[in-house]
Amino acid sequence: MALIECRKLVKSYRKGESLITPLHELDLDVEAGEFVALMGPSGSGKTTLLNLIAGIDRPTGGALHIGGTDIAALSRSQLSDWRSENVGYIFQLYNLVPVLTAYENIELPLLLHRCSARERHEKVAAAMELVGITDRHDHYPRQLSGGQEQRVAIARAIVSNPQIIVADEPTGDLDAESAADIMQLLTRLNRVLGRTLIVVTHDARCASHAGRVLHLEKGRLLEASRETAVVA
Repeated sequence: MALIECRKLVKSYRKGESLITPLHELDLDVEAGEFVALMGPSGSGKTTLLNLIAGIDRPTGGALHIGGTDIAALSRSQLSDWRSENVGYIFQLYNLVPVLTAYENIELPLLLHRCSARERHEKVAAAMELVGITDRHDHYPRQLSGGQEQRVAIARAIVSNPQIIVADEPTGDLDAESAADIMQLLTRLNRVLGRTLIVVTHDARCASHAGRVLHLEKGRLLEASRETAVVA
């Protein structure tokens, strides 16, 4: 059984008098430990699919099971608990809290978990070391470069040890050198942690790091191709 199973997955919403359907009866399996890239033009449904898998949004129709859990059947509070335990989200624009230090931003997800201050410190320290940001632990976001901010965001996403890590255009706001560094880091995290990684991207260089590249257009999965992952 695949970790992520989508069957005839549909997402629709109303905009005025129009019915918008970003996803049309999409079928998809993602195995545990896979690194998958989602590509396609703007409006193709990539981020919609990512948000459904992350438990941020709910499907309109079809079935979505993750680790045997029927996501659509969960209540709002149950879905929030499930998401905090199982998913780490990496945003294009980092979404760091400007008044908190790098350490405090990384620690935030752990405040939702039952763990002591010592346990939180150990987890944050381990995450910072893994992404190479330990020497910036007391810096505020305004004192960090874009690449450093994204490393903090990645550490925040992995600090609670989720089984799934999703990233929406994680290199979209970075220069070419920083983007390459971030993708090499994500590739290493996928291999070291063995976590399932799903990345939305427009950049073929970014997608080339993935083990499988999925192409979406107008809410439909056009093809799935396996690529040779770049060695970090």
